[in-house]
Amino acid sequence: MECAVEGIIETQHVEALEILLQGLCGVPKERFRIHELCLKSGPNLGSVSSEVRLLCDLEQPVPTWTVRHVGGAMRGAGAEQISVAVRTMIESKTSKNVLRFFFALGYKLDHELLKVGFSFHFQKGAHLKVSVTSVNKMPKLHAVDEAMPVTPGIQLVEVTAPAAADNYNEVVAAVSSFSEYLAPLLHLSKPGVSVGVVPTAAAAAASLMSDRGGKTF
Repeated sequence: MECAVEGIIETQHVEALEILLQGLCGVPKERFRIHELCLKSGPNLGSVSSEVRLLCDLEQPVPTWTVRHVGGAMRGAGAEQISVAVRTMIESKTSKNVLRFFFALGYKLDHELLKVGFSFHFQKGAHLKVSVTSVNKMPKLHAVDEAMPVTPGIQLVEVTAPAAADNYNEVVAAVSSFSEYLAPLLHLSKPGVSVGVVPTAAAAAASLMSDRGGKTF
């Protein structure tokens, strides 16, 4: 399982967000450049459609592959009362032959994206990961070098943390608590429930940039 929230921020404020995250996390950022292929199952694999994502990390000297499946979010009265999605998630490292394997199973390529950005991994009540991503689409099959932003001037921010059935309440609390630190720059909510850019972002970004300008490194 994992707990997750997401939001959006204007690209012009990403540098200020990075300064804030660096101070909160206390660890170096990690850059990523990921070619993501979304595959969906064909009719021969059952009446319920299945979706998997294959992630090729192009930032590594030798590209590495990961297969990821995100299931449905927890439902019910308890789930409605929290602002964090609790969902099933399976992820595993795999070989470069994984695309051929899923095609042989009957999966079809639905769409592909290039995700470029940076992330922070740190411990703060739970093992949190914060990623800031420019999401890009490709004009033709596998044309990574020709990718263009899906939403120019906007980047995706995600906070996720692994969880289990016996500790997800604590992980939800950790994700919610950390999200509050980012509130002046962006609003984080359950995936798919975006509230857009927050009106305080420009002023908060200007304050962060001004604070950094006054420091001597």
